Amino acid sequence: MKPVSIIEGTAVPLDRSDVDTDQIIPSDWLKRVERTGFEKGLFSEWRDDKDFVLNNDVYLGANILLAGPNFGTGSSREHAVWAIQQAGFDAVISPRFGPIFKNNSTKNGLVPVEIETTIAEELMRQVQIDPNLYFVIDIAKRTLEIAQIGLVVDFPLESSIQDRFLKGLDDIGITLEHTEAIETFEKQRNSWLQRQ
Repeated sequence: MKPVSIIEGTAVPLDRSDVDTDQIIPSDWLKRVERTGFEKGLFSEWRDDKDFVLNNDVYLGANILLAGPNFGTGSSREHAVWAIQQAGFDAVISPRFGPIFKNNSTKNGLVPVEIETTIAEELMRQVQIDPNLYFVIDIAKRTLEIAQIGLVVDFPLESSIQDRFLKGLDDIGITLEHTEAIETFEKQRNSWLQRQ
C-alpha cells in the first residue's frame, strides 16, 4: 500500500443508494485468479446503459466516486475495492458505507469519506451541474474541501486508520512495525518453542 495524505481531483456522481458489492463487481468476476483487470467489471451490469454516469465523457479522469447512502453493503469481497481502485478512484464519498466494505477499503488504500446526508445530496447536485468541481481530501486534517463552493467539512476517521493511510501500511506492514518486540518475545520463549 502506498502512503496517502491528500487526494485531489474531480468526482463522478453515482446517484444511487444501497449499492451493494454485487452491483459494484458482479459475482462472475470473482472467479478470476489474478488480482488485476477488475476495472472492466466495475458496475458492469449498468455499463450497458449508455446513460450510465461512468459512460459520460464529462467525468473522464475523475478519481473520486461520489456515492449515495449505504454504499458497499452486502457480501464481503475485496474485489469490489480492487475494481474501484483499478478504475482510477482513490476515494469514495458517501453518507454511509457497509461496514465490511469500509474495512476492506481501509486495508487496501481506498479512502472512505463519510459525510452527512444533506451535504452529500448537495454535492451530488453540484457535481452534476459542474463536473469540474475540485475536491481536496486531507487525511491528516480529516477534512473534505471544495473551494469553488466554499465547503470545508470534517469526516470521521479512526486514528489507527488515519495512521495506516499516512504511512501506507497494510496488515503485514502494521505487523512489521513491531518486528523488534516480536524478536524479543521469540528470544525469551522456551528454546523448544522458538522458531528455527
